[in-house]
Amino acid sequence: MSVGTASVIAVVVGVAIGFLVRAGIGQTKTQSAESRAQKIVLEAEREAEKVVREALMEVKQEIGATRREAEDEIRSRREEAMRLEQRMTRKEETLERKLADVEHRAEELDDRDRTLQKVRQQLELAADQHRAQLEAVARMTAQEAKEALMADVLEDAKRDAMSSVREIEQRAREEGEERARKIVTIAIQRVATEQTAESTVSVFSLPSEDMKGRIIGREGRNIRAFEAATGVNLIIDDTPEAVVLSSFDPVRRETARMTLEKLVSDGRIHPARIEEMHERSKNEIEEQIRRAGEEAVMAVGITDMHPEMIRLLGRLQYRTSYGQNVLKHLVESAHIAGAIAAELGLDPKVPQRGALLHDIGKAVTHEIEGSHAVIGAEIARRLKESPEVVHCIESHHGEMEQRTVEAVLAQIADGISGGRPGARRESLETYVKRLERLEEICTSYPGVEKTYAMQAGREVRVMVKPGEIDDLEAQIMARDIAQQVEDELQYPGQIKITVVRETRAVEYAK
Repeated sequence: MSVGTASVIAVVVGVAIGFLVRAGIGQTKTQSAESRAQKIVLEAEREAEKVVREALMEVKQEIGATRREAEDEIRSRREEAMRLEQRMTRKEETLERKLADVEHRAEELDDRDRTLQKVRQQLELAADQHRAQLEAVARMTAQEAKEALMADVLEDAKRDAMSSVREIEQRAREEGEERARKIVTIAIQRVATEQTAESTVSVFSLPSEDMKGRIIGREGRNIRAFEAATGVNLIIDDTPEAVVLSSFDPVRRETARMTLEKLVSDGRIHPARIEEMHERSKNEIEEQIRRAGEEAVMAVGITDMHPEMIRLLGRLQYRTSYGQNVLKHLVESAHIAGAIAAELGLDPKVPQRGALLHDIGKAVTHEIEGSHAVIGAEIARRLKESPEVVHCIESHHGEMEQRTVEAVLAQIADGISGGRPGARRESLETYVKRLERLEEICTSYPGVEKTYAMQAGREVRVMVKPGEIDDLEAQIMARDIAQQVEDELQYPGQIKITVVRETRAVEYAK
């Protein structure tokens, strides 16, 4: 055997011996680890059993405590239920006793009712016998006697009521006349507004008669262009150096007047120039309307108002009512309403605003059909005015019942501004018809002998027959006539109704 082979064998044997040694060592470590693991598991199991036992003990203790609390609760509720049952039993006994008393009293009342029924029947029988005897003696049925008695009682009551009314009115007039006169006087004194009767311009003066031909133009083309652009009828007649502008819209008529004034002063009159001047006049009129509305609002002292409402107020500068400028009338009414409200100790804002806007519907009455009070109320409601102001507008002519003091003050201010002497004028035809109807109303009452309308229809004297009408009936007649006049006629201010009953004793000395 060679040395190399012996070396290889030695190496192999060394390797085998090393492997066996390692295997033995690994088996020993494995057994040691397994034994330690078993010890750990046993200790864990013992610890777990200990924890479980402690948890079971705690649960048993909690269950015991809960059971004792439940038993105590049940015991207390049972005792409370027993007390309630005893109380209900006592109440039932009390109710039974009361029910028995009520039944007993009901039986007693039934007995009394039967007794009263018998007595009532006896009384009715006696009353019928007595009525029959009275009818036989008086020779008048019960219904006739009742009617006669009611007529006498009604007449006496009417006379007594009228006497009381006269005393109350006299006392109220004596106490309130001085105070009312002072309030109205102070209100008008505070306003002190200069007012003149104005009317919308409808006649335009020309510098010369030759200007009419230039306005008409070749074959009438200028006048046709003017009427088409302005919407206003231009009437050229034999009136020297004047033409007439006719239109239902006062703003449109004023625009046409301003256009014609510019054309006449410029001298160049042809269709294109007419349209140019008309457009310029429209812009100037709109600016004047806006400025007039703002001045009116500032004069009253109102700051928060819708721009459209201000524009409508400005349009009223060109509107008149019985010759009175409507815008000035509204400003004056607002001042009067505010002054009266201040004298009465009220807040003047609502009556002042309502009086300023009460005729706002007149700005569009030529465009919308209907009463200007209703139209104005709708406009104010659409432009977010307060319900109190809207009510002042819609009720100032009596078309709706007045529900607030502010509405009454606005109506009073309207009457003071429009009814004072010189504020308004009306056409002769309307004036004559009003006086005729006033006299017809007065003469339609029985017992009236003569009727006279005096002081331009502001006072009526009614002469009655003294043999048919006594003093109290004359007072009643005056009140009835005044009420009928208020219901049927439209007039500025107020009308005084005076019923005169005059008796004369005549004898002759022979």
